[in-house]
Amino acid sequence: MSTASSTSGASHAGGSPVEQRALLKKNYPVKFVLPAAIILVIFFFVPTILNFVYAFTDWSAFKTTIDFNGLDNFTSLFSNGMLLRDLRITLVFAICVAFFQNTFGLALAVFLEKDTVENQIARVLFFIPVLMSALAVGYVWQAMLKSNGAVNQILSAIVGHTVATPWLGSTTWSIVLVSAIQGWKWAGLAMLIYLAGLKTIDQDVLEAAAIDGANRWQIFWKIKFPLLAPALTFNVATSLLGSMNGFDTVQATTQGGPGGSTEILNLFVWRTFGQGLYSQSTMMSLILFIVVMIIAIPLIWYLRRREAKIL
Repeated sequence: MSTASSTSGASHAGGSPVEQRALLKKNYPVKFVLPAAIILVIFFFVPTILNFVYAFTDWSAFKTTIDFNGLDNFTSLFSNGMLLRDLRITLVFAICVAFFQNTFGLALAVFLEKDTVENQIARVLFFIPVLMSALAVGYVWQAMLKSNGAVNQILSAIVGHTVATPWLGSTTWSIVLVSAIQGWKWAGLAMLIYLAGLKTIDQDVLEAAAIDGANRWQIFWKIKFPLLAPALTFNVATSLLGSMNGFDTVQATTQGGPGGSTEILNLFVWRTFGQGLYSQSTMMSLILFIVVMIIAIPLIWYLRRREAKIL
């Protein structure tokens, strides 16, 4: 009797596919999705489609009409060499940011892994730059790295004579310094992701390795670091692809200088749009979108495949 009753109850709870769809429509009507869908269409899909369309026109502030011109914008941008230069600078910037952000974040996560009061306070302090405006962070570092800034004043006090190094004045190292600033700003977020990964590691595995004679260095590289593969996948992908769309920090610190050595593509897009060359700036943003997709797909595929092999 009880078995038949439970079977009948389970059948009623599950129901046929038609009944399940009717129940879903009753509990989750489509009208709940409409406000978010409308906002998504207006502010994402429509601008994206228009971006593809206007990239192949002669839209500018110097004409009253918009005409289709095919690949003229594409050929003119590649002919002057500036687009390729800025693409190269953007790739260097993105790779350096990914390196600094993950290096800083992983180091902080390892040193602040234990849940002591001091470590918890330090985690909050290192996460504060993530919440700050990127422009504000850039302007603070730009002031600190001036010839008479705080960094040179501290160095002068240490070495005993005046130091007036223009830290952001080198055409070779400025892009590295700006990348380090960007990586420092977002290191707190990477730290939290790595901390979450460290907290999921089974302590019995670590204790067994310690009993077998493994030191802390061996435990980290042979056990902890491989098990951080999901966190590494997320942090590397987001830092690399996110910095491809960077703008604020570079604008605040160097404005693309010296000599265009830090002019990433979004800065070039912004300046071109400000000059009234709307279709060319739209074409550049389209090219950046394509480059990001070309990098993102194989990168995420490789990292997920590596993650699957390890875990």
